[in-house]
Amino acid sequence: MAALTLRTVTRTQGNNRALKDGTVTGRRVAFEFEEVPVLVHAFRRMVRGLEFDVSEMAFTTYLCARAHGKPFTALPVFLVRGFHHGAVVTSTTSGVKEPKDLEGRRVGVNRGYTVTTGVWARGILRDEYDVDLGRVTWVLSGDEHVAEYRPPANVVPMPEGADLQDLVAAGELAAGIGVGTDHPEVEPLIPDASEAGFEALRRRDLYPINHLVVVRDELLDAHPDLAADVFGAFAEAKRQYVERLRDDAIEDPSPTDAMYKRVMDITGGDPLPYGIEPNRSMIEQLVRYAVDQRILDRPVSVESLFPESTHDLTA
Repeated sequence: MAALTLRTVTRTQGNNRALKDGTVTGRRVAFEFEEVPVLVHAFRRMVRGLEFDVSEMAFTTYLCARAHGKPFTALPVFLVRGFHHGAVVTSTTSGVKEPKDLEGRRVGVNRGYTVTTGVWARGILRDEYDVDLGRVTWVLSGDEHVAEYRPPANVVPMPEGADLQDLVAAGELAAGIGVGTDHPEVEPLIPDASEAGFEALRRRDLYPINHLVVVRDELLDAHPDLAADVFGAFAEAKRQYVERLRDDAIEDPSPTDAMYKRVMDITGGDPLPYGIEPNRSMIEQLVRYAVDQRILDRPVSVESLFPESTHDLTA
């Protein structure tokens, strides 16, 4: 039987490189990869136009899209993880000395309020630094992928024609999330932010998930084995990457490779586990943050986010 060809978009990275270069293939599926240089544009195209059969997607974008009835479902294939203590930056001219100083101030957010990095960073500000998120005005530099979403009243757009980094650097915004630090006046708000992330991993098992994989519901309904087949292909590519990471066999490792290797050293386990059970606590945490930050109206169960055929799969 001919393989089902799937129009697919995912950024080339260690854990899917073997799939994209053809070293790993699907059992009953063939992936036709499309390159989208700015990956977030692919997220928007999937949310608004269902342009792909299989798409990498930011986790909170998926939660928001599912709440608004978009006809695709995620697989528990978590392609990107990271630490977000360093995502919050401020200027030496802002007068902000510690996270609590953000209360009563305006804080910029790169792109939309539902951007996953922003959700995790706000959760860290609340949980670790006792910031009352409702007392901050969040200033967006763009709109949301899910056009139907309406943010809370303390979320406002940036003035037309303004530049987010310039506003942060000038102290006109108290801080920014997802803003670069290449401006000389801009620096991370949380001291030793990288180490703070690893310390949160040690202390409270905080290991945020950023991206997963979604598949069009029409295909999942028509092909009952499709979810497991796609999961299996991504899982095998990831297994090969983690094996090389464990053996220090990656030539010219990137900062991301180094981060995953350090997670492996700290936890003693796979730094990119796939499946519901190894990731349940982080999925539940992100759902709680999405509800608390008024991205979701109500909590959703972990199992409801993924096809039933994947509930027991791990890799």
